[in-house]
Amino acid sequence: METDGFVRKRRMTAETAGSDAGVAGASAGAEVRWLGGRFWGVSESIVSSLTPRIGGESQLQSVDVVCTTQDAQTEDSEPDYEGLPQGASTSTHMLAGAVAGIMEHCLMFPIDCVKTRMQSLQPDPAARYKNVMDALRRIVSTEGVWRPLRGLNATAIGAGPAHALYFASYEKLKKTLSDTIHPGANSHLANGAAGCVATLLHDAAMNPAEVVKQRMQMYNSPYRGVLDCVRAVWQREGPAAFYRSYTTQLTMNVPFQVLHFMTYEYLQELLNPHRLYNPSSHMLSGALAGAIAAAATTPLDVCKTLLNTQESHTLSSSGQSQGAHRHISGLAHAFRTVYRLGGLQGFFKGVQARVIYQMPSTAISWSVYEFFKYGLTKHQHNNMRIQHIKAEV
Repeated sequence: METDGFVRKRRMTAETAGSDAGVAGASAGAEVRWLGGRFWGVSESIVSSLTPRIGGESQLQSVDVVCTTQDAQTEDSEPDYEGLPQGASTSTHMLAGAVAGIMEHCLMFPIDCVKTRMQSLQPDPAARYKNVMDALRRIVSTEGVWRPLRGLNATAIGAGPAHALYFASYEKLKKTLSDTIHPGANSHLANGAAGCVATLLHDAAMNPAEVVKQRMQMYNSPYRGVLDCVRAVWQREGPAAFYRSYTTQLTMNVPFQVLHFMTYEYLQELLNPHRLYNPSSHMLSGALAGAIAAAATTPLDVCKTLLNTQESHTLSSSGQSQGAHRHISGLAHAFRTVYRLGGLQGFFKGVQARVIYQMPSTAISWSVYEFFKYGLTKHQHNNMRIQHIKAEV
């Protein structure tokens, strides 16, 4: 209630958020507090769903008295969290994926802000940074401590459903294709194909949020908040602007996810061959897979950022601010613009920030996903055990 009241009362009176660091900081601070309230509510509901009901516990205790030693040993065995109960597997993957996606994007958001700015082809002199730490230090000191978090709520809103679709479709297709291609064993081809399809669904849900997020992350962003950005883009450029970079996003993310999933699954075979719940192996595999995939696809990410932000300085330099073509549209157009203004080096702008962002990001995502998948599966296993015991008694 307190968080909702704060959001209802929030009003922006400055003409532009980008030119006023105080207004930008207040806007970002409000977004963080709003997101914190929402995430706290979601966390409480997830924790309560993982906690057995009191009645169930008392019933289990009363039944345990009549159980044999053999039954007790069978019941105490760890559930196989890779083999989820058939009726609940999709919802489990979706919930675990949604939580993992939100945490991944939110925890690494300041680095993502730096990456977006460092990929600018013609940055303002005040927004030219030596490295990631220099960028963070200067953004905080000149624009306020909350400035690297502007656009965070847009990302969280998009990341939840996007990652729910992403992980649920990946797990379902991976199992189906693996059983077809290589029954009873892991198939790298199945992992790659499942990753491609999962990416199609993920990007369809996430692309509008990416457009809003990156426009708010840019230096001197003229938008007061997420709704102001959505309204301005819709009115000036039309609804198609939210999917202008979709084909580029897919062109980047399909090879990214193929490399990502195949590397992750390969490393899991080496580090965790029995596929037990092992947080350290999930983190290490996720980090290395993310770093390799991020470095290889940086040129496409630079083009995607250009299509999403439509930087005014870049449009002016490339002669796009006048005439028939007022916007950069399409991957080929973006490639030509990047090469004309930055040469071959332009395609790797922000590669350091991208790798630094993706390594912990994918490590967090896989660790949180595997943790919630394990927890939810164990909860379902306990419920099934209780029902089994009651049926026997």
